[in-house]
Amino acid sequence: MQGSKTKKMVLAERKLRRPLERALPEMVNEVGLTGAAKKIGVSKATLSYWLLKLGIEIRRVALAPGEEIEIRRISG
Repeated sequence: MQGSKTKKMVLAERKLRRPLERALPEMVNEVGLTGAAKKIGVSKATLSYWLLKLGIEIRRVALAPGEEIEIRRISG
């Protein structure tokens, strides 16, 4: 993790019952930034700050019909 977690971040982890580093990317992929912020009960600005603080990148990809994207985890 990039920095220490705030009290609000720790409370969100308790609510989600798992680390934000795992929960946030999944939530943002499923319901978007706005939806994830609403589910957690924070503003989009706060969620964006958390993503930055935790080193979670958001990338947007446009695919043509018939194209696919593959996501690979780099072991480290």
